Amino acid sequence: MNFLLSAIGPALPEVLIALAAILLVLYGAIAGEKSVDTVNGLALAALFAALVLVVLAPSQEAVAFGGSFRVDAFGRFLKVLALIGAGAALAMSVDWLKVEKQSRFEYAVLVLLSTLGMMMMISAGDLIALYMGLELMSLALYVIAANNRDSVRSTEAGLKYFVLGALSSGMLLYGASLIYGFTGSVNFERIAEAAREPSLGLIFGIVFLFAGLAFKVSAVPFHMWTPDVYEGAPTPVTAFFASAPKVAAIAVFMRVAIEALPNVAHQWQQIVVFISLASMVLGAFAAIGQRNIKRLMAYSSIGHMGYALVGLAAGTEEGIRGVLVYMAIYMAMTLGTFACILAMRRKEGTVETIDDLAGLSRTRPMMAFLLAALMFSLAGIPPLAGFLAKYYVFLAAIKAGLYMLSVVGVLASVVGAYYYLRIVKLMYFDEPAAAFEPMPTELRAVLGISSLFIILLFVYPAPLLSAAGAAARALF
Repeated sequence: MNFLLSAIGPALPEVLIALAAILLVLYGAIAGEKSVDTVNGLALAALFAALVLVVLAPSQEAVAFGGSFRVDAFGRFLKVLALIGAGAALAMSVDWLKVEKQSRFEYAVLVLLSTLGMMMMISAGDLIALYMGLELMSLALYVIAANNRDSVRSTEAGLKYFVLGALSSGMLLYGASLIYGFTGSVNFERIAEAAREPSLGLIFGIVFLFAGLAFKVSAVPFHMWTPDVYEGAPTPVTAFFASAPKVAAIAVFMRVAIEALPNVAHQWQQIVVFISLASMVLGAFAAIGQRNIKRLMAYSSIGHMGYALVGLAAGTEEGIRGVLVYMAIYMAMTLGTFACILAMRRKEGTVETIDDLAGLSRTRPMMAFLLAALMFSLAGIPPLAGFLAKYYVFLAAIKAGLYMLSVVGVLASVVGAYYYLRIVKLMYFDEPAAAFEPMPTELRAVLGISSLFIILLFVYPAPLLSAAGAAARALF
């Protein structure tokens, strides 16, 4: 028994999530559709229990399964974000799916399985564990993208995501096989020891591996799935896509780059600088003409992943700290915004166009105020948290000598501010559209907590900065 505990102890939160998913799918299959509420409640309880286990885990670094699974401060920080994102997205979806008659017990189980894949990715110590976690996360996401079987848009979103995801998965696997072939190992530490000098084959491997990872964070030029999938998938699913999986994919990006490839940093930095530049610029300009708020948030997320990658491009401990701070703030902003999008419901059904927010300040003043704060934060306007997020990644890039990247990032922020501020203008200065239905309790809770975090973070940012700093140090 002691041997078993010592073997799987570091992976206890993951084991809990896996057991919960297995038991809940069995219960759901036996009890049928009437089990939906119970399954949703127990899935949320499992995510909360896993979060508690991650937070209370011993602070020292631990390794399990022959070095394939690593637990350190870096992994704990990002697992906390992923679990909070998954829990909030699941809580926000319960009422929406019930009203839309899309409620199925499989949804919560798939969210659990996807979260398990994210946690495996975050703790991956070699390329095989990375790929297993990535595929477990992705396969569950493909299915929930097509959760609304009666909608052509939802089915199309799931199919597009699956086909393009399979392509990116193949590219990532090919890159991993090349790296293994030229270094003789799949373990990150041994790859770092073997890859002391860049070779042509190794560089090809890095390009393909990073292409697969760029797809998962929806960075340009592998972003093509994002607007269509965000628009077509049910809105709670889009909220999930935009939060927790992005955290896990960025975590893998950082772990592979810093742990496995520190000696060829100059080679991968060029790739990261390019996709960061392209993502910031496309995210800023492509969102301007959007009328559907989910498509706008898709292009917004592409731009924000570009900003986050600025910190990785710096390749320093300070840069990694900046990325971690950015991801924590980005997730809060995204969850709060999607809580408002989910609340865009009238008696005749849900609405998704930006024009439906017209005059919101007169029909739902508190919702309008909090959404305006989130829009200002997404635009990076001080003193809100979004400004702090961009400040830390740009500062790290400037210290690393990446001046052009920082200048382009600031200019892209200015352009991007247009479409965020347009929403604020609509809410406060246009004639009111018909009022929305009252906001469910879960959405109020997520919107309230995320908005308070965004508005008040500048008063006392020390806990977040110190936690991100400790996580960044663990990676180096």
